[in-house]
Amino acid sequence: MTVLSDALAGLRMALGTLTVLPVRVERVDRAVAGWAMALAPLAGLLLGLLGWLVFAAAAASGLSATPAAALAVGALALLTRGLHLDGLADLADGLGSARPAEGALEVMKRSDIGPFGVLTLVLTVLLQVLALAQSAGHGAAAVLVGLVAAVSAGRLAITWACARGVPAARPEGLGALVAGTVPRWAAVAATATVVLPAGFAGAGHAIAVLAGLAAAGAMLWHATRRLGGITGDVLGALAETATTTTLLVAAALQ
Repeated sequence: MTVLSDALAGLRMALGTLTVLPVRVERVDRAVAGWAMALAPLAGLLLGLLGWLVFAAAAASGLSATPAAALAVGALALLTRGLHLDGLADLADGLGSARPAEGALEVMKRSDIGPFGVLTLVLTVLLQVLALAQSAGHGAAAVLVGLVAAVSAGRLAITWACARGVPAARPEGLGALVAGTVPRWAAVAATATVVLPAGFAGAGHAIAVLAGLAAAGAMLWHATRRLGGITGDVLGALAETATTTTLLVAAALQ
């Protein structure tokens, strides 16, 4: 298989895994998974644009900033099948259980959501809506750049979590497939493709993206320390952590 075919297969896997788009993935192995996780910010770019279109349509219909922001955040949840939010809730329950790694992973596998998960989920969605609504006070362009930067940063956090040297918490599942598949140079290159355009739109947006990555990095360190590595739930939680932090910092710096 050529590098180009692996990259194209990886892009399809990224879109098929991180969005609801019905993308056919013909081959899934660690080589393709590495490209998929490295190209994850491109899925974030697409999702951010779609979320902004929902916000713009809602605002054009006469809705104020807050309900328009709520619809945009809700659309993003639908466009990702709610998987990242579900991962955030599961990780909150697992870490909140204060059990050793094996017990915490067992909690995360349950289909129900506990009190830690509910609280984390509600707070996260609320902060995303309010931060996006605050950005709307600076114009439609601020919403567009802020949302695209934030959602791309969320997927960039996934890229870094799959960098070489980060282990999987389980021998099976999405975490085992993608753990350690992204070369460090590819993660750095992906970071440049998100941070530099954000910086051209305004230094505050670049700072916000870096802050989102820092918050996700802290979460990644804590999760791997407690669980022994990453899982699919951890990746989802990192995406929401970086997205929320980026939105908050961008709103504060505008």
